[in-house]
Amino acid sequence: MNEIEVLRLMFPDLSDCRRLFLRNYTFNTLIGVYAPEKAEQQRITLNVDLFVPLSLSTPVADRLDEVVDYDFIRNTIEASAANTHIHLLETLCDDLARQMLEHPKVRAVRVAVEKPDIYPDCEAVGVEVFRIKESSRFQSRNPI
Repeated sequence: MNEIEVLRLMFPDLSDCRRLFLRNYTFNTLIGVYAPEKAEQQRITLNVDLFVPLSLSTPVADRLDEVVDYDFIRNTIEASAANTHIHLLETLCDDLARQMLEHPKVRAVRVAVEKPDIYPDCEAVGVEVFRIKESSRFQSRNPI
């Protein structure tokens, strides 16, 4: 059983959702608490899963406005990481999750942020967060 199937078992509100994802989006940004991290950009990798109810994301007319556009995920990341120094991966991860959940069609989100170049003897260090809208039950029965 993969992690998405486990999430759907643990959270039945996700059983009627489509999962959109952005995988291994890698870029350089200023992030970290140590002096060298403040002086030079580091490579980070992000993975995002959005859970969107099928009732809000099944196109009828094959139009982009009927679904959540992948550009929303990428543009949200770029805006959050572009213009400021962030100290903690946890801060970036939580901020991205909050912003993704602000989209009216998104019911739940999983965000993982990694620094792949910290230790030579491991693939990456990072943090992951999973959030569900508190009002998802209301929204799933009464879509906007």
